[in-house]
Amino acid sequence: MTQPSSFDHQVVIVGGGQAGLSISHYLQQYGIDHVVLEKHRALHAWSTQRWDNFCLVTPNWQCTLPGHSYNGAEPHGFMRKHEILAYLDGFKARVNAPLREGVAVERVQPLSTGGFAVKTTDGEYLTRHVVVASGGYHQPIVPRLAERLPAHVTQIHSADYRNAAQLPPGKVLVVGSGQSGAQIAEDLHLAGREVVLAVGDAPRCARFYRGRDVVDWLADMGYYDMPVTQHPLREGVRDNTNHYVTGRDGGRDIDLRRFAKEGMALYGALEALDGDTLHFRPGLKKSLDQADATYNGINAAIDRHISERGLQAPPASVYTPVWEPPEERTALSLREAGITSVVWCIGFAPDFRWLDAPVFNGRGHPVHERGVTQVPGLYFIGLPWLHTWGSGRFSGVARDAAFIVEHIAGQELAGDARAEAAAVTPRPAARPAACPT
Repeated sequence: MTQPSSFDHQVVIVGGGQAGLSISHYLQQYGIDHVVLEKHRALHAWSTQRWDNFCLVTPNWQCTLPGHSYNGAEPHGFMRKHEILAYLDGFKARVNAPLREGVAVERVQPLSTGGFAVKTTDGEYLTRHVVVASGGYHQPIVPRLAERLPAHVTQIHSADYRNAAQLPPGKVLVVGSGQSGAQIAEDLHLAGREVVLAVGDAPRCARFYRGRDVVDWLADMGYYDMPVTQHPLREGVRDNTNHYVTGRDGGRDIDLRRFAKEGMALYGALEALDGDTLHFRPGLKKSLDQADATYNGINAAIDRHISERGLQAPPASVYTPVWEPPEERTALSLREAGITSVVWCIGFAPDFRWLDAPVFNGRGHPVHERGVTQVPGLYFIGLPWLHTWGSGRFSGVARDAAFIVEHIAGQELAGDARAEAAAVTPRPAARPAACPT
């Protein structure tokens, strides 16, 4: 493709969630022309992929979107779904981005001499920069064995779960014990449903410890300012499952062992289906022990912080198991157990097939440094641990957006300087024509 004589916009932002709107906020401060393309409605994931009793798992004070920090009466509380939507509606109105809703991006292609062609359902846009703000949670993961479950078993993904009443009578199998799986299992349990939970390798943490929210302690310890380049796991931390905890009813621990004492049936990770029989990986006790070890390890780090600084706080404690698996159970008949529905809570996969640029690793994840890729003018934002723990959350996206927009502004200034220099540089005099012989 040839370089166009002009661009429709200097920046095209793909995605109208909090990350894309944060980019727009800072671009407006620099006076850089841009457009935000959103295939649904802005911030739609918060209303369409959250259950009715959903609430934040981090305290409200961490909601620090650019120019729109939480200013309610409960900074140490946890906003519920309707409150989150109201907070985000306020952010959208404050930013007032040049937003095109209902416009899906079908392909982005770099131009041979700089810039990009962005093909959409509303035509083609030519732009100097593209910021991918569509997140990394595109395709709900459902294993192939789901195709062989009996037709009478209702199946939904966590993205489609709303409440216990939407599922038919009978036991519910929840597959996965990360943040969504643990909280949905709790939601069903509190609604009086019988739950079978297939437990994975997700870690857990305390909600409160030694008189404060654990998040408050970790913030004081600098954890949320640690860049991915300084994390012990480096980029590997991006593959970690989030710790399960809840902000429900003012916040509390999620203790799967306590659920088991109250009647929830715990099994290991789901591995296979043979006819009517589900097969689970051995090692439930190991998974629970590892989750508790992480829980106690975080608290021990807080203990050290308190001790080193001579802080006053309630006494330290160590979690001890309230329940142990009596035996290793690795098989379960759907019919005999009375399981009538399954909720898949095993995450999402990225889908960037529309982006035609050599910036992806073998697993389909973008390679970048703080959101800046090796393709000039191409950026990512809103991904887990893009730079810090908060990069994919309300607490860190503003810092990431400011950094990326500063980079874009620098490129724009450099481009203007080159153009100005080219305009004023004298051209060499033309050579006289050779005399005919």
